[in-house]
Amino acid sequence: MSAAHERRAAITGIGVVAPNGTSTDTFWKATQEGLSALDRITREGCEHLPLKVAGEVRDFEPAAVIEERFLVQTDRFTHYAMAAADLALDDARLGKADSETAPYSIGVVTAAGSGGGEFGQRELQRLWGKGSRFVGPYQSIAWFYAASTGQISIRRGFKGPCSVVAADEAGGLDALAHAARAVKRGTDAIVAGSTEAPLAPYSMVCQLGYEELSTVAEPDRAYRPFTDAACGFVPAEGGAMVVVEADDAARARGAEVRGFVAGHAATFTGASRWAESREGLAQAVRAALDDAGCAPEEVDVVFADALGVPEADRAEALAIADVLGAHGRRVPVTAPKTGTGRGYCAAPVLDTAAAVLAMEHGLIPPTPNVHDTVHDLDLVTGRARPAELRTALVLSRGLMGSNSALVLRHAATDRA
Repeated sequence: MSAAHERRAAITGIGVVAPNGTSTDTFWKATQEGLSALDRITREGCEHLPLKVAGEVRDFEPAAVIEERFLVQTDRFTHYAMAAADLALDDARLGKADSETAPYSIGVVTAAGSGGGEFGQRELQRLWGKGSRFVGPYQSIAWFYAASTGQISIRRGFKGPCSVVAADEAGGLDALAHAARAVKRGTDAIVAGSTEAPLAPYSMVCQLGYEELSTVAEPDRAYRPFTDAACGFVPAEGGAMVVVEADDAARARGAEVRGFVAGHAATFTGASRWAESREGLAQAVRAALDDAGCAPEEVDVVFADALGVPEADRAEALAIADVLGAHGRRVPVTAPKTGTGRGYCAAPVLDTAAAVLAMEHGLIPPTPNVHDTVHDLDLVTGRARPAELRTALVLSRGLMGSNSALVLRHAATDRA
């Protein structure tokens, strides 16, 4: 396919199941108002653990939206994924694949950092407490990183390109990039995104080895990146799914284009080597902008990774300045995840959803629980800031050393 006729990867549907909202509308309302959903962890079996604060999804009943035959064979992280996929597909006005050709024109790609820990813990407890006859057959699949991709594709009848990114936080953006590339190469649509459920006792114990994890017990103080009170991050569950679709196919069927995935790039700098992440993240941003054909001064807002570790925050602020130059000191920066928690692979997908909504509404959401910054950034705090937004940059880094940058364009952006 020639460059002149290259398909554009459009976002036509958004579905969110997050700590601050179990629909896209409720998520955006809470996000633009800067409301924080962080609170003390209430999940049974976690009371004695040093991790006290997280972003829990509290108002979600999977049985109300997912058939029983799927519920019994899946973990909570897949329940979130199926529900968010339903919302995204409804938003895009795409249903089940029901013709001879449609099934092969739609695929699924998800990212997962932890898999189905809660389901796995329950089955292992049965194994050691009662014996192998009490372990269900779905133990072999429910924990698996690819479970959400598999269940969404089976449930909807999608037989196009399907994959999973088993990675750390930056994998959420990489999954969206995989979707965009598949669309540009000829697939009509991809359901893409990430959801996580890392708040079961077993999963939480596994996380305790992360030095970057915050153990502060006060919800409004536990996650405050870019400040002199930064003390690490708090985890979260939930996430988002989006429909990435060829813009010509979307317009041909009368679907609304909500934004474009314009560019992406990724690098690797090593686990917990936060000073080095400056160079790696900067290189990812440069390459993503180049992929999008976007000049640094065109960036209207940055959705920051915002780890909450002083060295990592400094590296990110410097990386933004390295690439955007003087514009980097003026461009608004925000981190809505300080109100929901850092949901591993799901975190940057929620940022992507927020960025598309911000461009639609001309409103930059604030950074909850943060009131000032010690870095040379125009960090949006307090209230949402009105702005004309044509290009958004979403950043993500993983605890294992991945760096990823995604460039999004407003739906009204003309073809190059």
